[in-house]
Amino acid sequence: MLRIEGLEVRYGAIHAVKGVDLEVRPGTIATLIGSNGAGKSTILRTISGLLRGSAGKILFEGKPIQTLPPHEIVRLGIVQIPEGRIIFSNLTVADNLELGAYLRKDNAGIRRDLERVFTLFPRLKERMHQQGATLSGGEQQMLALGRGLMANPRLLLMDEPSLGLAPMLVKQIFETICEINRSGTSILLVEQNAHMALQTAHDAYVLETGRIVASGPAATLATDPAVREAYLGGR
Repeated sequence: MLRIEGLEVRYGAIHAVKGVDLEVRPGTIATLIGSNGAGKSTILRTISGLLRGSAGKILFEGKPIQTLPPHEIVRLGIVQIPEGRIIFSNLTVADNLELGAYLRKDNAGIRRDLERVFTLFPRLKERMHQQGATLSGGEQQMLALGRGLMANPRLLLMDEPSLGLAPMLVKQIFETICEINRSGTSILLVEQNAHMALQTAHDAYVLETGRIVASGPAATLATDPAVREAYLGGR
């Protein structure tokens, strides 16, 4: 579904991403793990069109998208849920969800997806008329996920969805990620929690200082001694 070939990204003199090749197969979860500053979020932002690569190709279903503006990439069905639960804190839960569907005209589909969000996150329905700023961290992450789903994504880019959440909420968020995937949405997941990421994903890539240093089935990488030592505490 998504294929990245030889992607290079620079911030001025800083060479942040160096010749990355990566793919997301239809209907699967691929995860990108690595330490802080490795370039994971940069790759997601480049796929979304928020950054421009200096070289390489980004293909979605075989068509190049690396020169498209972000709103056109969203229109194709690629939606990013950013790191840090970036919601519209001065707007209500309902308004945040409505904004997620801003490119859509299919009212029946929008209503269907709103009910889907409420099925996944009943707490959001209870807080429909509350401002985003009044929600807990976990509820804000639910809202960020729900807003992304309102765009009816075919490929969901998720940047650190478990960041700063209590362990019980982390488990719930990953269960929700699996449920979203089972419903047919492909996912590219960037995640610091390598244990959970490798348990959840089908395919995995390890990024170090802008380069892919290991890739393969997630279950295989989870047993790789080098990966275990670097990212799983040697366990």
